[in-house]
Order: sequence, then structure tokens, then C-alpha cells
Amino acid sequence: MSLAPIARTAHRHLDVDGVRVFYRESLPDRPDAPTLLLLHGFPSASHQFRRLIDVLGSRYRLIAPDYPGFGHTRAHDGFTYSFDRLADVTESFVERLGLTRFVMYVFDFGAPVGFRLAERRPEWIAGLVVQNGNAYEEGLSQGARDFIALRPGTPGAEQTIRELLTPEGTRGQYETGVADPGLLSPDGWILDQHFLDLPGRKEAQVALAFDYHSNVARYGRWQEWLRTHRPPTLITWGANDPFFPEPGARAYLRDVPDAELHLFDTGHFALEDHLPRIAPLIAAFLDRVRP
Repeated sequence: MSLAPIARTAHRHLDVDGVRVFYRESLPDRPDAPTLLLLHGFPSASHQFRRLIDVLGSRYRLIAPDYPGFGHTRAHDGFTYSFDRLADVTESFVERLGLTRFVMYVFDFGAPVGFRLAERRPEWIAGLVVQNGNAYEEGLSQGARDFIALRPGTPGAEQTIRELLTPEGTRGQYETGVADPGLLSPDGWILDQHFLDLPGRKEAQVALAFDYHSNVARYGRWQEWLRTHRPPTLITWGANDPFFPEPGARAYLRDVPDAELHLFDTGHFALEDHLPRIAPLIAAFLDRVRP
């Protein structure tokens, strides 16, 4: 019996603008394999894509960096944690790798990072895979709206954010909305919490939480970019996401009406329990787009 090929994956660092960026890169069998840039979410890092890379990385070049303040990436003292700065580092990282055309996978924080990248360098983006990466106000739950409204100096605001950075808060992001929690490996939230507990990491996350409103303010610009460029788009969405509910997925169809939409009975981290269904969709999409 022949087995499906498992990808070889390189684990590397690249010095970018004073930041030592860690990234995972699959080594596909063909040098001209399509490239998929994987932009992770909160509070995770590139490790959230390990299984996807194993499954698809022998056929496609999958590249997954950790942002400053996440995973194995190390930022210099004094780094300013904002979504603009995360996008700056990601843009420089892509330039340093010499990528000129790729499909971009945006999930959670990966959406505000990725759409900033798309605004700046539209010629890079051959297509989008959107997985619970929001760009519409109707895609914000009331809990998300309340969280985004928090501001520095408001009594209790920072404590509210820090409660999300606890083991209970991290695990809850994985389990909420999942039909069968037994399908979730605890490794994801345990590793996320390990990184969150490193010196300075919670302060970085507090700063990013207070900056999240800057993303909502740019939604109109990102929607205009989608309408103007009409990138080939695959949407795979956990419909029970407590932060970014199902209407956020359907909203994309206003601006990219030819997008392929798939909704799954799960929560925020849809790859954790629906990889067998999502991976083939991504493979077929990459084969069609061929960046």
C-alpha cells in the first residue's frame, strides 16, 4: 500500500528590520510548485499550520512565519507592537525571501496583517484563502465589539484583555463552538500558552488588543481592494466562531461574488478538527490559481 507523501519542512530564521523572524517552509518535490503564504492568528503562531504543511507541503511551497511577539520570533527591545508594524515586518520578510507572486492564507490576526500587505503590494497576491479572517463589521460578534472598544486607561480594560491570555482563555478559544472537542489536540493551546507566558509577551498582546480598532477602521479600504482586484478567493469558515461568526464569511461575497464559500460546524480554529475536509479544498484551489 502506498502512502500519501509527507512533506519535508525546514525551520529557519531570517533577520528582518532588527527582528529575528522564525518561519517554517515546506520543501516540495517540484521547484516551480505554487506558493502559499500562511499568516497565523492570535494567540498562536506558525505551529498551528504544522499538520497542513505535512499534508500539502510535498506538492506546494508553504511558508509560515511567526510575527513579532509570537512563537519563536524574537523582536528587539523597544519594538512597537501594532498591526502596522506586524505588516511592516511581514512585508520585509516576503521581500527578503524573494517572493513575487503567491496565494495568501489569512486567519484571525492574519487578516489585518495580510490585507495591509495586499494594499501595499497588490501585485504579489494571486489569490486568497480566508479562514475566519474578518474584514466586515457584520463579522464581529457582540463580544468582539466589546473587546475592540477597550481603550488604555479605561478602568478594568487591561485586566479584561489579560483574562484572555490565561490558560483558560487560550483553551476556550480552541474549544468554543466545536461539535466534538475530543478531536482537538491539547498541544495547540498548551504551546500557545507557553509562548504567551514568555517575558514581555503578554505586554505585546495587550498593545495589539488596544490597537485592534485600527483594523476595523480599515475595513472599507480592504473591501474596496477586494472589489477592485477581485482575487480568486476560497473561504473556509468555522461557523460557530465566538469572535467572527458566519455573517463575516458571507459578507465577502458582496465584494468577491465568485468566491468559493464553505462553512463548517466548528469554532475559530477550524483546521484543528476539519483538516481532512479543508486541505483538499486548498489543494484544488492552488491547482486552479497556479501562482
